[in-house]
Amino acid sequence: MQMQFTLAPEPEDAAREKGRLMFAGAVDFLKGVVAMDGLPPADRLEVCFAGRSNVGKSSLINALTNRKNLARASNTPGRTQEINYFTAGEQYLVDLPGYGYAEAPVSVVEKWQRLLKAYLSGRQTLRRAFVLIDTRHGIKKVDEEILTLLDRSAVTFQVVMTKADKVNLADREKAIAQVKGALAAHPAAYPEIVVTSSEKGDGIETLRAIIATLV
Repeated sequence: MQMQFTLAPEPEDAAREKGRLMFAGAVDFLKGVVAMDGLPPADRLEVCFAGRSNVGKSSLINALTNRKNLARASNTPGRTQEINYFTAGEQYLVDLPGYGYAEAPVSVVEKWQRLLKAYLSGRQTLRRAFVLIDTRHGIKKVDEEILTLLDRSAVTFQVVMTKADKVNLADREKAIAQVKGALAAHPAAYPEIVVTSSEKGDGIETLRAIIATLV
């Protein structure tokens, strides 16, 4: 039986409050990691954020944590070359290097890819990967590579669509339908899609509640 994908519902009050409290507390940058041996101890659950370069990952993390510059957004795609760890309550938030930036040097891209694959396949405390998809573009071939890696690594992933405010309603519906169709081929996909806008705040409370209830 094929998995049915839906949009994530509005959180219940208890989950909403849990999410608010989690991100109202201290959220701090812990360290940037360039190799697997630099990862912090696996002493708590963690969630990670993955996405193409320029998908709006830093903006989403800043919106989630209600902090302007916690994750450094850059106008230069591919600038983030480390796995960045943040502490939020009893959980780690992990910002993965952006992928799919064709203009970076080949050696740099290969290094990112190796680190990304090693992390996704080897981190036992990783509870869920949030894969960010730009609503303007939908799931592309380069995203499929990461989704397939997550399938093979048996890591549950959930799609978060970003920049939903940048398209009209008809195009948004078309993008959601494309994402739903593409996810049907991925057994590790969580069946609820979160549609967000970091600028408008859409979907941010829902995503906070999801993360908080994973603990």
